Amino acid sequence: MRVIITKDYDEMSIKAARIIAEQVRRKPNSVLGLAAGSTPLGTYKELIRMHREEGLDFSSVITFNLDEYYGLAPDHPQSYHYFMFENFFKHVNINPKNIHTPDGLAKDVKAFCEKYEEEIKKVGGIDLQLLGIGRDGHIAFNEPGSSLAGRTMLVALAEETIKDNARFFKSEEEVPRLAITMGCGTIMEARRILLLANGENKADAIAATVEGPVTSQVTASILQMHPDIIVIVDEAAASKLKRKEYYKYVNRVLEEAGFLNFRCH
Repeated sequence: MRVIITKDYDEMSIKAARIIAEQVRRKPNSVLGLAAGSTPLGTYKELIRMHREEGLDFSSVITFNLDEYYGLAPDHPQSYHYFMFENFFKHVNINPKNIHTPDGLAKDVKAFCEKYEEEIKKVGGIDLQLLGIGRDGHIAFNEPGSSLAGRTMLVALAEETIKDNARFFKSEEEVPRLAITMGCGTIMEARRILLLANGENKADAIAATVEGPVTSQVTASILQMHPDIIVIVDEAAASKLKRKEYYKYVNRVLEEAGFLNFRCH
């Protein structure tokens, strides 16, 4: 696990976008796992800039989104499908046929989840998975106590997640109680993972993820077992890491040696 500590959100977003861009340039038909929410917004904005100003080409890229609220139509302003189109997809030259998002209105949820898994396998698996993290250490909607080997599934959202996400709705009562999400097992099969976090409110979750025990109570902690993961956090989110200075040292040495995107350490 490589931990990169940036001075602020903007630097975090730019570094993340550069890693994603390097993946797309190296493999134009890359399969990207994408996340919705406020954390990756800056990364998407930088990728859009790179597309417009540097010609970053998404025409052959294939995407799979992590999750979706169950019960929300794709055109609902708070659906993650809507979020992705408004904040990323419609601003780049991605082929709509290559975009995959969970169906929040699926009538046969089990069949849909199995099909989603099959679609990922059909294209050869996810090359690079982008993740955010919840305050309680969850990734996607794998809440505390979720299986660390789970596949795409329907889940009940924790009360803390509902309260955190209420800011995007008119009231807490409007937040859906269920969601379709990739499981930890699905996420861990990605060839490379990029986890982003910013702000002091994510400091406990990052400390538990990076330096705590691997436990289903902090589902992000399973990422310690992945062979190729980069964690990019700002100073505030890194504030409770005990080995913060060591991580900075590692990155300084690697960058001085010209290994900015070194794949392991």
